[in-house]
Amino acid sequence: MTRIIAGEAGSLRLASPHRVTRPTSDRVREAIFSRLESLTDLEGASVLDLFAGTGALGLEAASRGAAAVWLVDNHPGAHTVVSTNTALVAKPLSHAPRLSATKASVAVFLESTPPASMTIVFLDPPYDYSAAALDDHLVTLRSWLAPDAIVMVERATKGVAPTFPEGYDPLAPKAYGDTTVYWARFRNGSQPPA
Repeated sequence: MTRIIAGEAGSLRLASPHRVTRPTSDRVREAIFSRLESLTDLEGASVLDLFAGTGALGLEAASRGAAAVWLVDNHPGAHTVVSTNTALVAKPLSHAPRLSATKASVAVFLESTPPASMTIVFLDPPYDYSAAALDDHLVTLRSWLAPDAIVMVERATKGVAPTFPEGYDPLAPKAYGDTTVYWARFRNGSQPPA
């Protein structure tokens, strides 16, 4: 059972489509948000959750104070669940974030005009998703990112690691059993560290 871990919607159980998605486990999601909160401020963040599945990553960010979350998934079953979960999580949130669920492929979605400069992006594609296609998404994503945005990619530990293109500073990845989480900070357009 997938649930929101913390924040205003903490402990809320999320709907999950049968055999459609591979939700990030609560343990891994807790580790992701612990790391994320050490890297950036979730309060007021603009978040993009690509390959959203249940929407657990983006909706966790909303529960913890993100101002806007865009959730994208192409699978009809996943999109239905994301829409249901978005409505469920919106109810207890006092800060009324903008929550948007879109049924589209990631490639098509990223070719559209960004609704905002994203400060946090989650990419959690199926483990068998093409590494080359994922790397292409990371290139296209650059026009969506605010300076110093944090990008997280979740992949199978035995799979191919993502290649962060120019403009990203890769951070240390972390393995959690079958899952490895890769991190990068987008530096393009921002001042180099002192």
